[in-house]
Amino acid sequence: MNWLWAIIVGLVLGVLARAILPGRQAIPLWLTVIFGLLGGVLGNAVATWAGVGTTRGFDWIRHGLQLGGAVLVVALGSPLWARIRGRSRGRGERQRQRM
Repeated sequence: MNWLWAIIVGLVLGVLARAILPGRQAIPLWLTVIFGLLGGVLGNAVATWAGVGTTRGFDWIRHGLQLGGAVLVVALGSPLWARIRGRSRGRGERQRQRM
């Protein structure tokens, strides 16, 4: 059941990160979930390193760091995804033009 919560948290973090960032991020939903998961893991690592990984009550700082990590991963991953997708489409178009 932990994997289901991880996917849900990744989805929520990824969607929130996309909403925070200006402009349009042309990434699919599955990649949004993966970026959200990676951002959550990054935020947890930073929270643990800073000594606020586990606190009493609601962990506002840890969740803020998770969201910050998701924003960072989405901001860095979106242009990379666009570049990868642009290259793969460019090759196919060039091959069709040769025929």
